[in-house]
Amino acid sequence: MADQTGTLLDPNVLTVVWARRFAGYKRANLILHHFERFAQMVAKQDRPVQVIWAGKPYPKDYGAIGMFNDIIQRTKQFKSCVVLTGYELGLSALLKKGSDIWLNTPRFPREASGTSGMTAAMNASLSLSIPDGWIPEFVRHGENGFLLPLANLNEPDHVKDDVEARGVLDVLENEILPLYYDEPAKYLEIAKTAMREVEPEFESHRMATEYYQEMYNA
Repeated sequence: MADQTGTLLDPNVLTVVWARRFAGYKRANLILHHFERFAQMVAKQDRPVQVIWAGKPYPKDYGAIGMFNDIIQRTKQFKSCVVLTGYELGLSALLKKGSDIWLNTPRFPREASGTSGMTAAMNASLSLSIPDGWIPEFVRHGENGFLLPLANLNEPDHVKDDVEARGVLDVLENEILPLYYDEPAKYLEIAKTAMREVEPEFESHRMATEYYQEMYNA
């Protein structure tokens, strides 16, 4: 981060990371929809929070490119917010090791899997996620991660975005931040639970073994 932006973040401050391929349905900017409330949250001194975005849009996905640039413009005023380029395996690994919360905000039900959240959990980064993709198979709210409330599926997209954006801030402000700063031992136990539970079901050895057994009846 310092190399790219000149910003040094505090390792003792709750760090939220949104990092994956930039695509419209993944809604990287959802946390910014209620911008004044977001600005107040990242400016607080008693329970500070840092937010990092990283990812790559496809070269001709102009909507995603516009979203990426918009996030940069809207957050550059905050010392606690960083947008990183050059998202490859090395940077991905560092972000998973250095984050506390792995934010996942796809438009339901379009997320096929969400493998970054699996490897994040292996590194003690807790999912804060829409219940889509792999998340319903793993996350138990407040026990090994955190779930975001879904809006009514019959509502138009802009209404769903509004409701679910409020949900992101609600869970952060009312549950995660108080837990992280006021009950650190409990927060640590949730992170340990995520690490302990994610590997047996979601690591690649189990997947390959099961594929082999199912396909070849071995």
